[in-house]
Amino acid sequence: MINAVVLAAGESRRMGKPKPLLRFGDTTFLEQIVSVLRLSDADRITVVLGAKAKTIQASTDLPGVNIVLNEDYPKGQLSSLIAGLKSGPPQTEALLLCLVDNPFITADVVNRVIGAFRRTQSRIVIPTFHNRRGHPALFSRAVFDALVNAPTEEGARHVVNTNAERVLEVDVRDNSILIGIDTPEDYRSHFGMDPDTLLMDY
Repeated sequence: MINAVVLAAGESRRMGKPKPLLRFGDTTFLEQIVSVLRLSDADRITVVLGAKAKTIQASTDLPGVNIVLNEDYPKGQLSSLIAGLKSGPPQTEALLLCLVDNPFITADVVNRVIGAFRRTQSRIVIPTFHNRRGHPALFSRAVFDALVNAPTEEGARHVVNTNAERVLEVDVRDNSILIGIDTPEDYRSHFGMDPDTLLMDY
């Protein structure tokens, strides 16, 4: 089983408003990512919420998605990754790590990453575009303990660095894997407008 875990628990300090609720066309960042994962070969979709969790849940339509509340979200991204990992069923073979501020990912990219894992059983699979690594990255069960015990300040990056020789890079020829929307300037650059419209007030 491949558990696709969407990290959406952060405080969105640089954006100034919850990134999961930013508009992506007629939907939200979070719903867009979930819709892509539904079309992919992922077997399970888990969304980890933290900051403004009630508002996000009330403002999005996520039927069938496993929602995990991370009370430790102020501790950073690794705490959410661990919460998502621990919520998975025992038969989980790998975790596909998705970030809510990477809304342009495609089902094709997700499937290529998952497919590469299923063919090779590599510990870590990371998509690349022109030799630059992006998201979503896949972590096999073989490194789950390493993720749980990683240094808080480094998180998953520590596990990637300490397993450098066991990382499989997959050239996806799609620059969407590199696009992160972290600030109002990023949003304006990619959407041509200010990120000032949410589905509801908060």
